[in-house]
Amino acid sequence: MTQIKGLLFDKDGVLFDFHGTWGGWAHRMIVALAEGDPALEARLGEVLAYDLGNRRFRPESFVIAGTSRQVSEAIAAELPRKDLEAIHAVLVAEAAATPLVEAVPLRATLSALKARGLPLGLATNDAEASARSHLAKSGVTDLFAFIAGSDSGHGA
Repeated sequence: MTQIKGLLFDKDGVLFDFHGTWGGWAHRMIVALAEGDPALEARLGEVLAYDLGNRRFRPESFVIAGTSRQVSEAIAAELPRKDLEAIHAVLVAEAAATPLVEAVPLRATLSALKARGLPLGLATNDAEASARSHLAKSGVTDLFAFIAGSDSGHGA
């Protein structure tokens, strides 16, 4: 029998409620990037498979498991006059600042696991800076022995 030697978590959809956290972020980003153009808002929503009316990603959305770079590239394809790096910087900064909805009481849950001698890690397709910001906001960064984003050098 193999003994569990540690736990590696995904961030969105595991530690944080995906739609509760990212539904509002996507809406804010789409509206801001469309600059008052309802047709462009609709196009961006379609590209991201995002339901603007319900502020939720549709189940087929690549955003759910995609990297922040993939999201930036998809948006940039619809905004040819805007620089990809500038779009990506805005998305990452806004992601780091977005309000979070914890899936469970994180501090208590993760502390209980760590108290059992299990090292905790986080691997996410989000940017590492956003992941660290989110863990810090929830007051749980100190519980993790390993934190990696899609841009940390390990791949998506």
